[in-house]
Amino acid sequence: MTPMMSAEEMVALSKRHTFYSWSAQAAVNPIPMVKAKGVYFWDAHGKRYLDLNSQLMCVNIGHGDQRVIDAIKAQADELVYAGPGMATPVRAELGRMLAELTPGDLNKFFFTLGGAEANENAIKLARGYTGRQKIITRYRSYHGATAGAISLTGDPRRWANEPGLPGIVRVFDPYQYRSLLYQAGDSDEVFARKCLDQVEEVIQYEGAYTIAAIFIETVTGTNGLIIPPEGYLQGLRAICDRHGILLICDEVMCGLGRTGTWFAVDHWNVVPDLITMAKGLTSAYMPLGAVAMSGKIAAYWDDQIYYGGLTYNAHPMSLAAAIANLKVIQDDDLLGNTQRQGRVMAGLLDDLKAEHPSVGDVRSIGLFGIIELVKNRATKEPMAPFNGTSPEMQRLAAFFKDHGLYVFIHWNNFFTNPPLSITEAELRGAFEIINRALELTDAAVTG
Repeated sequence: MTPMMSAEEMVALSKRHTFYSWSAQAAVNPIPMVKAKGVYFWDAHGKRYLDLNSQLMCVNIGHGDQRVIDAIKAQADELVYAGPGMATPVRAELGRMLAELTPGDLNKFFFTLGGAEANENAIKLARGYTGRQKIITRYRSYHGATAGAISLTGDPRRWANEPGLPGIVRVFDPYQYRSLLYQAGDSDEVFARKCLDQVEEVIQYEGAYTIAAIFIETVTGTNGLIIPPEGYLQGLRAICDRHGILLICDEVMCGLGRTGTWFAVDHWNVVPDLITMAKGLTSAYMPLGAVAMSGKIAAYWDDQIYYGGLTYNAHPMSLAAAIANLKVIQDDDLLGNTQRQGRVMAGLLDDLKAEHPSVGDVRSIGLFGIIELVKNRATKEPMAPFNGTSPEMQRLAAFFKDHGLYVFIHWNNFFTNPPLSITEAELRGAFEIINRALELTDAAVTG
């Protein structure tokens, strides 16, 4: 067991010997986290934080659920590791469970250790199945940090990693609040049609016969929580069918209950050809990702060798965590709670928009929410520049931390993504802190 150490020692040693992601190392200032339970975690000073981001949008069932912990312990006693070519009881059981939850005939799964690996293999599966190379993605997307996944990514995190994979083509997102295509008064269907027409135009210029897949986050995550307008996903499905293009939906963040359904595509009754997942698959109790594939894609590889593999593919410890995690979601009716608390949260978000002039827009689906801050509602000038921060957003972050609210801030946005187990009282308590914090950004409003 690791000997007890002070918060200062913990931070100093971590900064000295570990390399933090997405950071200039000298600027790293981590919270010395030591325990967690439910929607809360504690630092080494004993300070409690309400985890309004489920860590990295992943602890869906909440922290410290003993049922999942016990399943991991039991699996360790039985079988810690089996090679990727083995059959194991947990491999058999998880496949059967997932096949009952995924839409349509997506009932075969390639297991990975995370979302980026799942997306890497989705690229290989799509290109291998279609014999085509190009992949259409979107600008406000994030698909992971590995070589292929960062190439799919549209946001600025890809810049330092370019040139990436060849054949990546980007289109714009159906981002109603900032889209140049949207005109006041447009219905969802009209706006969706404009966005789809733009995708069709890109396909025409690129050559449909060269495109393997359209690869999207069903609901855009860190780049603005963009919820597709009615008709958009159905339209993408029709475009793909018309041109022999695969539709791949990245549900690493928005899947496994986050939006109030098992998969976000279920809201629009669309069945993609491939779904990638991770995060909520185990609620991050153990690392695990997966690619769910349709029957036709799975059948293609019956007599074709798939040139892809991972040492930890279908790792028994991770699969045991996933089985227990899915049972918790079912037994505790966390989909139902997400729908109920999601309605409460949507109302609270609307209240903030009505009260605070710095709130330009709010968006949510289930317990997946965002607040977009602006200096001027008329011009929509963001509270921080694209791919940057500002003194106002830094002061906001400090207020949240000081008041024990753990929030993910990205540019001029911050997110409301609590564990799906949150109660209404806990949710309202978090929003009381947000309500006070927004006085800081209101002071920066210029018009």
